[in-house]
Amino acid sequence: MKKVTIYDTTLRDGAQAEELNLSTLDKIHIAHKLDEMGIHYIEAGWPGSNPTDKKFFDKIKSHTFENAKLTAFGSTHLAKTTPENDPNLASLLEAETSVITIFGKSWDLHATTALGISLERNLELIANSISYLNERVDEVIFDAEHFFDGYKNNPEYALSAIRTAHEAGAARLILCDTNGGTLTSEITAAMHAVTAALPEAQFGIHAHNDSESAVANSIEAVRCGATQVQGTINGYGERCGNANLCSVIPNLELKMGIETIGHENMQRLTTTSHFVSETANLRPFMRQPFVGASAFAHKGGIHVSAILKDSRTYEHIAPASVGNEQRVLLSDQAGKSNILFKAKELGYELGKSDPTVDRLLKELKIKESMGYEYSVADASFELILLEALGKPLNYFSFHNFFVVDAKREGDAEPFTEATVIVDVKGQQEHTAATGMGPVNALDRALRKGLERFYPALKETRLLDFKVRVLSGAVRDTGGTASFVRVLIETGDKYERWTTMGVSHNIIEASWQAVVDAINYKLFRDDIRRSQ
Repeated sequence: MKKVTIYDTTLRDGAQAEELNLSTLDKIHIAHKLDEMGIHYIEAGWPGSNPTDKKFFDKIKSHTFENAKLTAFGSTHLAKTTPENDPNLASLLEAETSVITIFGKSWDLHATTALGISLERNLELIANSISYLNERVDEVIFDAEHFFDGYKNNPEYALSAIRTAHEAGAARLILCDTNGGTLTSEITAAMHAVTAALPEAQFGIHAHNDSESAVANSIEAVRCGATQVQGTINGYGERCGNANLCSVIPNLELKMGIETIGHENMQRLTTTSHFVSETANLRPFMRQPFVGASAFAHKGGIHVSAILKDSRTYEHIAPASVGNEQRVLLSDQAGKSNILFKAKELGYELGKSDPTVDRLLKELKIKESMGYEYSVADASFELILLEALGKPLNYFSFHNFFVVDAKREGDAEPFTEATVIVDVKGQQEHTAATGMGPVNALDRALRKGLERFYPALKETRLLDFKVRVLSGAVRDTGGTASFVRVLIETGDKYERWTTMGVSHNIIEASWQAVVDAINYKLFRDDIRRSQ
């Protein structure tokens, strides 16, 4: 089996993405997560370019890695210096990594215009830098910057640049599509040329995604002989990003039978993808192939009916192979199969002929047409499932609530007070509470009336609160009476759950979600006590 090494540049090239900022500690945590997944090379940064990278390399010296080789990145030496007195090469050596990657110009335009030097001098920079470093570290990798653009413009010079690097001792020649504008057919032609010109050399690919071709270009380069792929987790990177390793790795392993990090390590792909997103404080992309939350999510009733018989009907791989999972969504497009699947997932065995299924499907379609979205609120769905099964929850019953907002001159924030009347275990509770806004005040007032009877409610905490105005559901032409959907994520020491409410009144929608959250908590506590 052919083997391809994976070179991750999330900490360097990925960190150049807009809105992505990583602290030194963030980079250390991500480096260890990549190592756990079996990544072969981790390009940790450019030690001479900024204080964060320099600090990282200083701190990382005390850490050990099981699988990955840590790599420092930099450029060939300056045209006005020699390798011995070049500050960039000195900073690379001070990083004390066993592998150093340097980039050099392989496009004649960059040599003459960007650097302002002759083509011959550019080749000298490449040769001198690699030779100098090769005597001092275990491995030198050469990134041929703008190789594909250079090859299209002046193929002879682009080839001379990588030939110079190879003869100077570079262990691997990485062909870079730095501008991300190369199409896959052009990758094929260039790869055939370089492997014919340097059959004994080891090649790699570094693709950017400006033409939405980075993953395809990386896979094609491997098919044509490349033995290393450089990329980033989630495709993060400057402009439109880099080749997404979360797609490259499973395509190579599962579709082409090429070993990368191994099947066992590949099962960590989804958790690693999410870990990097969370560490970077970026929301994971739901529709990302392989690792996204929607990658194996099914909504149409016909699709769900088919995957219940054989998941291969609508899934190109087994979700577990990349650490993901199959999901069935509930919506106005749902059929009986969706209900049966979701009920079984929650522990309720129903048959297709069960009248509960028809009742629930009818109610689901009506609610979804109003703006309810049960695919993102499993707890609220389970509560309406219990009602359909004739098992409604009776922890408390509602009489009324009253909310007052007021702001006086000189107040920084409005003053909010809520009053709630509920019946609990045969007793009427009339409570009031203040809060930071109407929803918080209502939540406090309701809990105040319930906690005496259900002390476990003190364990719960609000984790997230989202409000969305629903398009197409407007009561007047001004749009101020639009329907809104409120999602509340709640948690306790055991789990977390999401509930939902919909109304043209944001307080009413929030109240629905709060009531569902409390009912679900009490229901789950009963389940735990009975087990």
